[in-house]
Amino acid sequence: MTDLTTVRNGHRPEAPQPDGGPRLPSVLIATRHGESTANVEFRHADASGALSVPITCRDADIPLSLHGQDQARDLGRWWAGRPPADRPRSVWCSPYVRTAETARIALAQASGLGAVPVGLPVRYDERLRDRELGVLEMLTKAAIERDHPAEAERRRRMGELYYRPPGGESWLDVALRVRDLLRDLGEEEAGRPVLVVAHDCTVLMLRHVLERPAEEELLALPPVANCSTSLWRAREGRLRPAGWNRTEHLSP
Repeated sequence: MTDLTTVRNGHRPEAPQPDGGPRLPSVLIATRHGESTANVEFRHADASGALSVPITCRDADIPLSLHGQDQARDLGRWWAGRPPADRPRSVWCSPYVRTAETARIALAQASGLGAVPVGLPVRYDERLRDRELGVLEMLTKAAIERDHPAEAERRRRMGELYYRPPGGESWLDVALRVRDLLRDLGEEEAGRPVLVVAHDCTVLMLRHVLERPAEEELLALPPVANCSTSLWRAREGRLRPAGWNRTEHLSP
């Protein structure tokens, strides 16, 4: 497995796995990064039908908005309020700026409240990066319809689960790397709670891999909210759902 940065503080799994059974974290919590500056710009663009957004950096370099920073602090307070057995002992994070900022702010908030030790492990793993959109990267809905009408029609016809833009990924492509990551996460984090900080499609594909919903059920789900929490618990040899896309902890 390849990761960009790994910080470890000597924590080991609290609960051994049953002999011969799959190795699983005791609790897996997944969150999408806080609101980014691109989230704001694309929301305005979609509402107005704009053909462009004022973003010049790479997708990987897009930071959080001020509201997104507040959401990350709310996530840290939620973390601190969990029962001790559910508080993540390590963090696996997408290497993108907006996810790294979310993890850093939430961890600082939780540490400041005494819920987790300073120096909790954070692992940056490229398999948690956002879906790559290839030629459609950073294009508004209106721009795609105008400049790539054939791709827009192909996308509608195939559906998001299978549609792969030129140079980009389908949802199922993301699911393949998520599935691979879960194998390593289970081996390295067996028996302890883990927080995954990623993106909307990545979190959605975690649900696809772990719960295997039908395509129509998956497509009907609302978008994964910024700094929402989705939770799975290890039970009977599997990670089983215990909460999806929850936002009660976020300030209005």
